[in-house]
Parts: sequence; structure tokens; C-alpha cells
Amino acid sequence: MLELNNITKIFNAGTVDETTLFDNFSFKLEKGEFAAVIGSNGSGKTTLLNLACGTIKPDGGTVIFKGEDITKLPEHKRAKSIGRVLQDPRLGTCGNLTILENMALADNKNKSFGLGAGVNKKRVDYYKSLLETCGMGLENRMNVPVGNLSGGQRQAAALIIASMTDIDLLVLDEHTAALDPKSSETLMQITDKVVKEKNLTTLMVTHNLRFAIEYGTRLVMMHEGRCVMDIKGEEKKNANVDDLLKVFNEISIEVGN
Repeated sequence: MLELNNITKIFNAGTVDETTLFDNFSFKLEKGEFAAVIGSNGSGKTTLLNLACGTIKPDGGTVIFKGEDITKLPEHKRAKSIGRVLQDPRLGTCGNLTILENMALADNKNKSFGLGAGVNKKRVDYYKSLLETCGMGLENRMNVPVGNLSGGQRQAAALIIASMTDIDLLVLDEHTAALDPKSSETLMQITDKVVKEKNLTTLMVTHNLRFAIEYGTRLVMMHEGRCVMDIKGEEKKNANVDDLLKVFNEISIEVGN
């Protein structure tokens, strides 16, 4: 599904702050996998997502998506097949528009532009059915501006909107990080339900080690632009937070912290 092959990524090239994050880095995500990516700040987690989505381009290597080289494909064209939910609840939706209007905009993604009604009223019941999966009563608040929702409600709406069209890859960029513990838990349950029902290939960055263990089919730990742990199947099922913390501590000692 997604392959990053022999990637080089240099930040602040030609300055005193030049940093090579990825040096001949490769990563492969199979169709149907739900990979949770963890790691310390600066380990390359978000850069991995940005390379997949086209937010940044590599300085070397290739990005392959569904068998095609998309290394030079701009972000807005990749968005046709890739849905993304960001950390900030305000970034995944338009706060001044209602839930209905936000969903109508997303529903028109990949369609040709032209004059006509912005909202297709025949699709309202379908939108409500999608929102019902959240269990938050959002289907009864279709005409409420998204900016009036709580952070958890807004992220849930953003998740539904990101996955409502026929995407091939769902990218979750610390999408629970800005929420309180209860809302984070609820959103992860909704995420798991959506991913399983739609059988979405998913790449999720999280700082929550428990979420990384409990959800998904694969767990990847990154450090200084390298994958230092990559587990799935029974190995992932048998992992626990203490195991992950042990690896984190060993890394910390190695780098002199």
C-alpha cells in the first residue's frame, strides 16, 4: 500500500542548524494494516506522516503508493486517496460552517466543480448515519456550527469527515493529544470502530503508549530517524507499557540523557 524507499530528509540544509533526520530510511505499510507509531520528540514520527501525505518532499528516495511513484505528487492530489486527522481539533473542520455543511464539502471531494446547491438534502440521512457511529448525538446537531462543539466532538466529526469518501489510507497525527482523558478514550474507540468497519489501512502517530498497544495490528517505535521496534501479531498482543518504557529508557541512556 505505502512504501518509503531509501529516504533521505535534511532539514535546514546549508545552515549551522542542518540536520539529517532520515538517511537511507525505508518503511512499508501493507494494505489493511493499522500501524501505531510512537517515539520521542524529533524521532521522525510526524515527518513520516508528512512524507506520506506530501506535506514535505524527500531529498532522496521514493514514495510509492498503491504501486505508483508519488514522490513528486503534490499534497492536494494525494488527498483524493488519503484522509488525515490532525492534532488540533480546529484544523480538520471549518468552524464557521455547520456539521452538515462540513460533511457536504467533504462529500464533494474528487467531484467536478460547477454551479449548484452546496448541500444535497438527499444525503442528509446518510450523513446522520455516519455520525451515529460516534455515539455523541452529533446526528441531532447537524445545523450547529462545528466551532461550537467540544474538542472531542469536533475531532470525532473530523474523523468521520476524513473517512467518509473512498480513501485508501487514513493518517492520524496525534489526533487524541489535545483532548482530556475521557474524550481521548472515546475518540480511540470511535477510531477503532471506523477503521474496522471500513477496513482502512491506517497510520497513527501517538504519544499514548497504552493506545499504541491496545489498538491497531502493528506497533512501530522510532528513534533518530530509525525504526528501533516493529512488532505485530502475538508479539504486539503480549506487549505492555513497561516493555515500551524499558526500550525508551535504554535509548535515553545510549544518547546520554
